[in-house]
Amino acid sequence: MKKILIGTHNQGKYREIAYLISNKYKKISPISLKIHSPKETGKTFAKNSELKAKFFSKFVDIPVISDDSGLCIKALNNSPGIYSARLAKKKGSFTKAMKFILKKLEKVKKVKDRSAFFICSLSFKFPKGKLVTVEGKIRGSISKKIVGKKGFGYDSIFIPKNKKITYGQMPKSKKIKIDHRFVA
Repeated sequence: MKKILIGTHNQGKYREIAYLISNKYKKISPISLKIHSPKETGKTFAKNSELKAKFFSKFVDIPVISDDSGLCIKALNNSPGIYSARLAKKKGSFTKAMKFILKKLEKVKKVKDRSAFFICSLSFKFPKGKLVTVEGKIRGSISKKIVGKKGFGYDSIFIPKNKKITYGQMPKSKKIKIDHRFVA
């Protein structure tokens, strides 16, 4: 059986990426190999995704797939952006980060535009070879409150365009087929 390393320590991301990869591949986590995560020093999603793919590929002789993704909110100058996970860590959890974002949106005067997008930069690194990076983006809006317990990260405040419910309310089988990782 062919193997692939999914370069993330985030279990939600790991599960989503693993679900999207063919069962012909044995999916391996860097956690199981005791490989730590690199510092994300890139200034873009693509640079961080590539940085992680190159880093993890130093430890294995199999293909590596990694991503960098986040939530960008127009009224907040596309924040939290590349700092999405770091905001949650700083606040103590994604729930606290979502509450922080909702409060911040309330304070921004005349915010009628709650538009946002989830973005995923996905990098695939061949062993000792080529690096390919693609991007997936899903547009939508930010709900007025946290709704739904499914999913992970900021799923419970993001309503995809042309939908009436948040990702956090959607069954995994529906959400995963319309999200930014699937598009990438």
